[in-house]
Order: sequence, then structure tokens, then C-alpha cells
Amino acid sequence: MGSSEVSIIPGLQKEEKAAVERRRLHVLKALKKLRIEADEAPVVAVLGSGGGLRAHIACLGVLSEMKEQGLLDAVTYLAGVSGSTWAISSLYTNDGDMEALEADLKHRFTRQEWDLAKSLQKTIQAARSENYSLTDFWAYMVISKQTRELPESHLSNMKKPVEEGTLPYPIFAAIDNDLQPSWQEARAPETWFEFTPHHAGFSALGAFVSITHFGSKFKKGRLVRTHPERDLTFLRGLWGSALGNTEVIREYIFDQLRNLTLKGLWRRAVANAKSIGHLIFARLLRLQESSQGEHPPPEVVEDASVAFSQVNSQVQSEDEGGEPEHTWLTEMLENWTRTSLEKQEQPHEDPERKGSLSNLMDFVKKTGICASKWEWGTTHNFLYKHGGIRDKIMSSRKHLHLVDAGLAINTPFPLVLPPTREVHLILSFDFSAGDPFETIRATTDYCRRHKIPFPQVEEAELDLWSKAPASCYILKGETGPVVMHFPLFNIDACGGDIEAWSDTYDTFKLADTYTLDVVVLLLALAKKNVRENKKKILRELMNVAGLYYPKDSARSCCLA
Repeated sequence: MGSSEVSIIPGLQKEEKAAVERRRLHVLKALKKLRIEADEAPVVAVLGSGGGLRAHIACLGVLSEMKEQGLLDAVTYLAGVSGSTWAISSLYTNDGDMEALEADLKHRFTRQEWDLAKSLQKTIQAARSENYSLTDFWAYMVISKQTRELPESHLSNMKKPVEEGTLPYPIFAAIDNDLQPSWQEARAPETWFEFTPHHAGFSALGAFVSITHFGSKFKKGRLVRTHPERDLTFLRGLWGSALGNTEVIREYIFDQLRNLTLKGLWRRAVANAKSIGHLIFARLLRLQESSQGEHPPPEVVEDASVAFSQVNSQVQSEDEGGEPEHTWLTEMLENWTRTSLEKQEQPHEDPERKGSLSNLMDFVKKTGICASKWEWGTTHNFLYKHGGIRDKIMSSRKHLHLVDAGLAINTPFPLVLPPTREVHLILSFDFSAGDPFETIRATTDYCRRHKIPFPQVEEAELDLWSKAPASCYILKGETGPVVMHFPLFNIDACGGDIEAWSDTYDTFKLADTYTLDVVVLLLALAKKNVRENKKKILRELMNVAGLYYPKDSARSCCLA
């Protein structure tokens, strides 16, 4: 899909159809190497859940071990939410070289470095866009620090291996945050938004735009103004922007307050996340407004410094011997302020330097405005005033606000289920720190509401499993896909230490707590879960090949 027009075609887009057909030949060869003979290739999807850095690292471990065991070559689709999207996108930027990818991961977490200057430069550049939002700040200043990388490539760069069929077809999930009420009330399928190397759009509506034109301005289905394709750093921030939902923030903060109450660390608690944003950005805005032309008054600078000190005292850790956990943010803001003031004090600034200061101040102002409105994931709505869309909510909005799909379901099941796609076997890798069956519950509810075939599991059974999860569950219904569900933290791999593992890899822990040893241990755990369940995966591969193509049913020479 390279067209400058909006495509509204139910079902798969032609580029995806061609890529999947090419992939089918590679899957058949892979099955043969696994000693599974089949005349037709079953459609297999690997799904990765959200979970921040934990999901990022664990998903890389899963992909690496699947490659090592010859299983990844039998997969048609790779789909992810949040942290798993960071791992999946890395697979393609490294041309499928898992050894190089794993080595790069270890290198990044050995050096403990982050290029603040480059990240800040990218953020200031992004702030020049009319659709700048907190997602830009989050992507370039937070996610880049968490992952210690700042990829500048694009989704469209992934086309070659996908179109040749040498790698699975990737799908990256988001949701339309403006449609959250519809999701909460009716689990509306159109809430889901997907990205692939070819297109971006609403799969439930069959409404897509070329990935190279995602973010460009459309009206009545026609391209009005072209904007550059967004880079992977921004998209990773969008896919992993769970904090774009205030309810999630409140829940997180309340959990932290409960924990802090138990530990007696009251000074670390804050009333709510927005108060920090207001505390910082209100001062920054005042500083920005005061520095139009003349030097800012000393009392304004002092006010800003006091604000930064207050934030430091609020959010720093007071564990015995511990280091402040969030001082990097306030140090960063102080550096911005100090830099801007130093520049203003120079008597003869050149135009370029003056322009840089203007851009910096514009960035500060825009970020403050976005923080006050809590605005995330803003992009032009390519369906604006499109006559082919009956739903006026979809066509009347000038902008979309796209956020982390984990706010709906923390695994992208809806994107591989009918009516969007027909998948025969789903390998669902759950990297949640909490209940590893919540995604199954949520998907069961979604499918029941929309009459989509999906394995039904009794709530009592899910409750029992969640108390001491095993490493693999095989779910089957009378019709629909077979689902193999793999909890990351399980009694087979972790024994009785599941809670300790979860605490070590808490979702909201900063990257600085991820030493090389911690990273390697998590990689090994994720790999073990694949390796220990290889026979089960092979058995289900053979079963679905025979089930969906019974005329010449699949045969297995050996499962050992």
C-alpha cells in the first residue's frame, strides 16, 4: 500500500496477502525440518504481552530460543503489545540475526549509558510538529532511556524480509484512546489500531493508510499535507504508553502508596502523578514566559529551582543506602534551565543559537500544555470527513489519540482473530507481573460478546491456575484456534519463588536497576520456557496441520 489515498477494504490488504503467501513456502520447509510433513502450512501466530522492560527482554529471549529450536521459521505472524513491540521491532532492524540482537542487548546493559543530548535534540525537534504530545516526550526521553537505544529507522524499512517471506509478518498493536468508553461499555473492536510494515489503521473497519503516510493530513480520503514517516523510537513510545491513561497512573500510585505505608517511606509518596507535572511545568512555563526578550527575574529562576528540589524530595528513594530513583528527571530539567539561562547571558548570540533557544522554549511550553491536558498519541485522523465511514465518531474527529493497547487487553489477541485474520495456532507468551491469565479472561469476554470462536475456560479453573501457574497451558474449543499460553513466571521454572521473581522485574522499575546479571537471568528464564515446552509445541503444530488440512493430513516422523 503505497497509495496516497485511504483504503477501506475488508479483510487483509493485498501487500499482506502477498507476504503471507510467500511466508507459507518458508513455513512448509521449516515444518519439514521439524519432521512434520504437511501439504499446506497452518497459520501460526506468536503473541507477546506488555510488561515494560521485563517484556522487552523476555520476548527477546523467547524469539531467540524459538530461532535456535527451529520454531520461529514455522511462524506466520508475530504480534505484540507494549514492551514486546520493542523486542519484535528489534528483530527486523537486525535482519533476524538473533545472536547479534542478543549481543547488542547485553552490550547496552553493560555500559549503563544514555545519550541525553541526542534524546533531548530529538524531543525538541518533535515539539516543532503541530501534533506534539506527551508521547513524543515519553518516547525520546523515557523509553529511550529505559531501552538505552534511539532507533531512527522506520517500519517501512522492514518490508524487504517480510515481502520475501524470510521473516514472519509483524503486527504492532495500539488502541484509540478516544474510544475507551466504547471499549469499556461494549468491547468495541474498532478501538484496536494496528501497525505493519505496509499499513496503519483500524482492522475492524478495514480502514488503512500507507505506513509512510501515517501522521500525514487527510481529508475526505485524500492526502492534504505530507509529513515524514515517524521513526521507530516514536512508535515504540506510542506502543508502550500505558501512562497515557490516568486511571492506570492512579492505580499505580495507589499501589505505591500502599507499599510505602507498609515500609514507612512516606516522603517518597506523592498525591498523584499530575501534581509532579504541574509542579515542574508550571515553573518552566513561567520561566519561558519571563524570558521573552529580557533576562528572567531572579525570583522566577529561584522559584523553578525550589520546584525541582521539591520534586527531588518527593520522588527520591529513602531506602537505607539507596540512591535516588528519579533524580535523572529533575537533573535533566535543571540542566535545561541552566543551559537556557547561560545562552541568554551571552551578549552577542548568533542567529542559529538564538533559534535553538527559541526551539527549546517552545518545547518547554508545548510540553507544559500537553501535561496540563494530559494529551497523548496525537495524530491526524486519516478518516476525517471520509464519506465511506458511516460512524460519525470516526469521521468527524480531526485527530486520533493512540496509546498502549495493554490498556484494553495486554496481548493482541483481537488482531489475529476473526474477522481480521484466521489463525490456527496461537502461542501466547505472557510477560505480566500479575495474574498471567487476565489476558485470557479479557479475550474470552471480548470473543463472547462478538461471537468469535475462542477456547472457553471456567473462571474457577483460571483462578486455580493463577495461584501456581505452570509453564504451559493448551486451550482448545470446538472451533477456532488452539491457544498455547505460556506464563513467564511459573512453578516449573521458578519453583516457589514466583513472587520474588515478580518483585525483581517489576514493570515500573527503571532501567538503571537492570544490571547485566539481571538481564541475562531473565533471558535464560524466557528461553527455558520455550525449550522445556518444545515437544508440546511440535505436537500442536502437527495437530493443527492435520486438523485444518485433513485431505492429506500432517504426519510426524518423530517428536523427540
